[in-house]
Amino acid sequence: MIKSIQTNDTRFDIGDQAGSDAIHKNPQYSYAVTLLKDNSGHTGSGLAFTLGEGNDLVCRGAEFLASSLQGRDIEDLMANFGEVQRKLADEQQFRWLGPHKGVAHLALSSVTNACWDLWAKTRGVPLWKLLLDLSPEELVNTIDFSYLEDELTKEQALKIITDHQATRKQREGILHQGYPGYDTSIGWFNYSDEQIKENVKKSVDAGFTAMKLKVGSSNMDADLKRTEIVRSGAGRLATLMVDANQQWTLSRALEFGERAKDYNLFWIEEPTHPDDILGHATLAKAYAPHTKVAAGEHVPNRIIFKNYFQAKAFGYCQADAVRVAGISEFLAISLMARQRNIPVVPHVGDMGQIHQHLVLFNHIGLGHEALLLEHIPHLSEHFIHPCQVSGGVYHTPQEPGMSSDLK
Repeated sequence: MIKSIQTNDTRFDIGDQAGSDAIHKNPQYSYAVTLLKDNSGHTGSGLAFTLGEGNDLVCRGAEFLASSLQGRDIEDLMANFGEVQRKLADEQQFRWLGPHKGVAHLALSSVTNACWDLWAKTRGVPLWKLLLDLSPEELVNTIDFSYLEDELTKEQALKIITDHQATRKQREGILHQGYPGYDTSIGWFNYSDEQIKENVKKSVDAGFTAMKLKVGSSNMDADLKRTEIVRSGAGRLATLMVDANQQWTLSRALEFGERAKDYNLFWIEEPTHPDDILGHATLAKAYAPHTKVAAGEHVPNRIIFKNYFQAKAFGYCQADAVRVAGISEFLAISLMARQRNIPVVPHVGDMGQIHQHLVLFNHIGLGHEALLLEHIPHLSEHFIHPCQVSGGVYHTPQEPGMSSDLK
């Protein structure tokens, strides 16, 4: 039984180099943390990711939403969590602040993730195993399918999960092989060209064969020069992505796609404003067949993701479980992506701590390709069980819970 609730406004200064992009020049990596303590000594730790100011507002929202969970048994709560989450999302005094986006939705993310972490800990298993151990019916009951009926019904989700159960053994090797990572830290926006060269060499020496560069400056020639530096250092066979962090107008994004054709980019990430779904659809058509659009870091909820899928507006889905309404909404998005055969390559506001579990489930449980998972190590020292990454791969976590406990 949940006996106490606590929220923590946790912020980490990472300097003005690491973490920088075209819009966030000196971010302060922050978590709105929800702690749910039960009467058996377990504590569920839920995270929502922000970049500093306003993190306290998310904490206040999480405290408000979580108050209704006090006294509830976690097994009872999760047995029909889809309905619980829908009621929390539609809480009449809070819904006006969203609906289903912004501070209100980030607060729901923190609370939802705390529930999942507590559930895994009370069962004594890591999150990835909890997800795989649940029956198809138990799993779909944790998801809110409202507003998705024209794209994904509960029955369709049940069929996707059930259809992939028989072939799970074929994909369980990933638990021993490790999940492939890609290195975002080679090319933060504030890094000099010389530092990027050095970082690419270090990344290759560490075993990474995929890496991402921040672009989106006012000088496109400089962006292209940096892209050439990474491509030259990593080699023609390396998987290379660029991320504009929403900075281009549609015309600028089209121009970059045309000028970057020779660099064999795996994707161009967040090329324009995240609310411009039709703009992304235009870009997806224009970039084909040379590259694809990746987006999702700033797509706030499953309904907008549904629209992206329906508009064929991206080739890679970057849903983030500490940005949308937590693990339950991430699962809804993963199921829609699987139905459309769109790969899920999460953005990792959690620094990969939670998503290392989710991609294992996506691959084994839903048949998603084991493609890539972003690796950002800047906060590893602050987690009790930091991600274990070597040779360019994530090694499977074994501790109960979802690796979200902060020191």
